[in-house]
Amino acid sequence: MTDESIDVTPRRKPVQARSRERVENILRHAAAIFHENGVDGTSMSAIARQSGMSLASLYRYFPNKAAIIHALAEGHVAKMEMALREKLPELSLSDAVDVLIDQFYDFYRTEPAYSAIWSGVEAMPELRELDLRELYSNAADLDARLKQEYPDLSAERRWTASLILPRSAGSILRLAATLPERQGQQLVAELKCMAKAYLAELIRQDR
Repeated sequence: MTDESIDVTPRRKPVQARSRERVENILRHAAAIFHENGVDGTSMSAIARQSGMSLASLYRYFPNKAAIIHALAEGHVAKMEMALREKLPELSLSDAVDVLIDQFYDFYRTEPAYSAIWSGVEAMPELRELDLRELYSNAADLDARLKQEYPDLSAERRWTASLILPRSAGSILRLAATLPERQGQQLVAELKCMAKAYLAELIRQDR
C-alpha cells in the first residue's frame, strides 16, 4: 500500500533537450524493468543502473519510485486520450466500438509496464486520481459525440452512458490484457457485443 503523503512530483521539469532525453531514458528503462520484474520487484538502484546513471543523479529527477510510476501512467493516459480523440470523430459509434476496443486492447497488452503499473491502481491514491481524470475526460468526449448523434437522448442518460461505457470497457480490457491471448481475445469479443447492445438500447430509446 502506498502512503497517501508520498510526493510524486518530478524534482526537475525537463526544459532543455538533454534533460528531456534523460527523463525519457529513465522512463523507458523503468518501464522495461517494471514489465520484467513488476513494480514491487524493482528498486530505484536498479532503475539507475539500467539508465546508466548514478542513484544520486536519478534522485535529482524523481524523488521516489512512485513518481516514476506516476510519470509513466500519465504517458499512458495521454496516448489513450489522443487515440480516442483521433478516432471518435471519424467513425460511427458502432464502428468506434470495434476500432477503439481493439486499439486499446493492443495498447494494454503491448505497452511496456502497462499491466504492471495499472494492476496496482487501487493501492496507489495518485493512480486512482489519474484514473478518474482519464475517465471523466473520455466521458466528456463521448458525451459530446452522443449529443451530436442522438440529440433527443436526455442529458442525464447520455452522461450516465458516457461514464458506463469507458469504465466498463477499461476494466474488462485491463483484465483481458493479463490473460493468455486466446482468453483475452474471447473477452474482447464479448465486450464488443455488450457495448454494441448497450448502444443499440440507447438508440432505440432515442427514437
